[in-house]
Amino acid sequence: METTPCYSRWNEQNVSTPDVDGFYNQLIALMERLSGQAAANGPLLKCAVGNLTPPGIYQTIYTFLQCNPDLSPQDCSDCLTSARFDVRNYFFGKKIGVIIYASCTIKVLDSVFYEPASIEALLLSANGTTSGNTTTTSVNPAAAPGGSPGSSEVRSAETYALQVPFRSIRDATNDFSESNKLGRGGFGVVYRGRLWDKIDVAVKRLSTDSSQGDIEFKNEVELVAKLQHRNLVRLLGFCLERSERILIYEFVPNASLDYFIFDPIKREQLDWDIRYKIIIGIGRGLLYLHEDSRLKIIHRDLKASNILLDAEMNPKIADFGLARLFDTDQTQGETNRIVGTYEYMAPEYVMRGHFSVKSDVYSFGVLVLEIITGQKNSSFRHEESTEVLLSYAWNSWREGTALNLIDPMLRSGFSGPEIIRYIHIALLCVQQSVAARPTIAAVNHMYSSNSLNLPAPSQPAFFMPGGIGSSSNTSSGGENKCRNLIQISAQDIDMITELYPR
Repeated sequence: METTPCYSRWNEQNVSTPDVDGFYNQLIALMERLSGQAAANGPLLKCAVGNLTPPGIYQTIYTFLQCNPDLSPQDCSDCLTSARFDVRNYFFGKKIGVIIYASCTIKVLDSVFYEPASIEALLLSANGTTSGNTTTTSVNPAAAPGGSPGSSEVRSAETYALQVPFRSIRDATNDFSESNKLGRGGFGVVYRGRLWDKIDVAVKRLSTDSSQGDIEFKNEVELVAKLQHRNLVRLLGFCLERSERILIYEFVPNASLDYFIFDPIKREQLDWDIRYKIIIGIGRGLLYLHEDSRLKIIHRDLKASNILLDAEMNPKIADFGLARLFDTDQTQGETNRIVGTYEYMAPEYVMRGHFSVKSDVYSFGVLVLEIITGQKNSSFRHEESTEVLLSYAWNSWREGTALNLIDPMLRSGFSGPEIIRYIHIALLCVQQSVAARPTIAAVNHMYSSNSLNLPAPSQPAFFMPGGIGSSSNTSSGGENKCRNLIQISAQDIDMITELYPR
């Protein structure tokens, strides 16, 4: 597959519509769909045609895409993706144009320049379909030779349009310059970039030894491509070329929640109104994943570092590498590969590999308590004692001193009873019994209705700072106040084949 030399021509006449962006969004969407069709059209013919009549133009625009027939489906898709970006770069604001690469072509004209019936007949013939006794040979792009290693894992229709050439990402990040680096994690490095000189993006470049492997990468692309909600981070594209595995997200300027909430200086910026908005937004995003989207998704790694904050401090749930897709009537699943972040894991998941929507609810409860206190569950400190946040929250609740949980940096501007109610709901979420925990729909209803009577929470599951199997207790002043502390036995540990902290 070759993208050079490149030949391009376009008409100097501008598009006759005030909404140029809207026109090009529709045109690019059409070309994205046709690119997938052309790439999948078998070894004899790789082309696709289509047209659109955008509002405000009242003239049909005709589009033709074609690749050399000997290209693999992946190479055809890559070539047409590069050509699509050049259409936007070179022709923006113009009505018609032509891009011709060495291996593929895109034409956009305002008059019909092909015979639709002939094109259709050629496609039917090339794909093994004949009139009369119809037999269709479907082409599986994933099985075609010549694709990039691992790229066969990402092949759904939704993801065809999201593929971005590596060279475009390299240009967007100034060759992954140090000045554009936003942060580093176990998976690799995140860079800020400006794609096509128009869109601010966050580029997540996975390292070759990343803890997020091919399975997690496929998961994230396939799932997030199908999700649209204001409280979920939006996936704009991905790249799988040679050894590169790159995810491109909308740029969220205020980093992640842990950047603010666990910093003794920065969390002063988070008054109760902002913390309230963050809690409610996370709950709405989780409700969308569990019940309101066309999919049913268990996130499995809900934590402060996976909550991004936009310019208005609205939360966006991120990192779907560990998420699991469920059937709409499925309620739980299990795994022998325990992955995630220990301090946020529900006990049934750590001990037996069982996960469900209630596992996410447990993580959400931990997160709410961290937002209210400004401290981590794993290293909560109060006066001279260090213990798990959940144990301190439970003891404070039983003793009627839950106000001690509130971050002193809030100082004023909040309602004590309101925050106490939020602590109450969080404790309902982290109860040891899976059945006793509310669904996220019920949680959101509790938040929105102050007149709703809440049930008393039962004891949560506690995990000690010493780790799995720790014999330490959650004591305060030498008194053990957690009589039913969950301990994980050697037999339980045998049930866990691998533990991957993140």
